[in-house]
Amino acid sequence: MKHIKRVLEERFFLRFGNAYIYMSKLYRVPVIIKEGVSTAFESGNIKVSGPKGVLTFNIPRGVDVKVIESRLQIMPKNKDEDKSEVLGLTRAITANMVRGVSIGFEKKLELSGVGFRASLSGKDLVLSVGFSHIVKVLAEEGITYSVKDNIVTVSGIDKALVGNAAARIREVKPPEPYKGKGIRYIDEKIRRKAGKAAKAIGAVAK
Repeated sequence: MKHIKRVLEERFFLRFGNAYIYMSKLYRVPVIIKEGVSTAFESGNIKVSGPKGVLTFNIPRGVDVKVIESRLQIMPKNKDEDKSEVLGLTRAITANMVRGVSIGFEKKLELSGVGFRASLSGKDLVLSVGFSHIVKVLAEEGITYSVKDNIVTVSGIDKALVGNAAARIREVKPPEPYKGKGIRYIDEKIRRKAGKAAKAIGAVAK
């Protein structure tokens, strides 16, 4: 029973401290506005400013965002209308905006392979990953690349932008399943496959 309870909690609930909140009601949890972060509303948009920069989001129709005691509260304009998905999405985006302008987001990728290396050319990223040519990944506005010990760090204040930029880098040379060569996220686990030689040895052993 305990196992079933834990599975249900992980699938349908989100943990806050020692309490679990049903995901469809997550929008009711206010977003804490961190110190140094300010918000402004104009023409249906919310603008969040902080030490890292400024982000703007167009509030969906039927959704109301208010600042109550240094917290952003997401609520439906019409309480009789079910907009839980949009409300939850709005809360997630505004929470990411507050975090982005205060501490930012980053994704780390590791290059694994003989002769594989990464370097910077101005703001752009240059990859040498086994092709006959180098690959240059242009830095979009709002994205910063850094390289240390063959680990590429993608950073920025927009979570979606950072995630998309990191995904494009990985697509240059996705990790292959036999030796794991390629570009992978630093915390990514590659499901390895046995090569033909290993399979042949296994067959002989049987």
